[in-house]
Amino acid sequence: MVISRISPLLLIEDSPEDRETATRALKKAGLRVPILYCVDGDDAMDFLRRKGHYADDEKAVRPGVILLDLNMPGTDGREVLSQIKNDEDLKTIPVLVVTTSRDERDIKSCYESGANAYIRKPVDLSAFMLTMQRVADFWFTEVVLP
Repeated sequence: MVISRISPLLLIEDSPEDRETATRALKKAGLRVPILYCVDGDDAMDFLRRKGHYADDEKAVRPGVILLDLNMPGTDGREVLSQIKNDEDLKTIPVLVVTTSRDERDIKSCYESGANAYIRKPVDLSAFMLTMQRVADFWFTEVVLP
């Protein structure tokens, strides 16, 4: 069972189905931290910078870990990653890219931009559940976060 003492997890994912599947998988894995959501890159950056309707500190709690989808409309995950890792106040938050992309250029680019992990999102539901179990076990049990 994963029990964490860290801040919430922020899931940045445009697909409602993928958000729901990830949430179920993480909860089934025993994750006991709140899971917060942003539906696109612009929403995520407003959340992280506490702007717009997130200006109230209670609506925008600093996440301990970010799960980031790469391929989103508008400001995509690549740009969000770059903005996070180039911001003095945000760059220490671990960002785990979770995507279906197998493009070597995406992998290289994400690590060059400061991603803490690049996780290929399995298409198969049982494989996805296992991947989320491993993410929860490692990032919320083993890793010491700032």
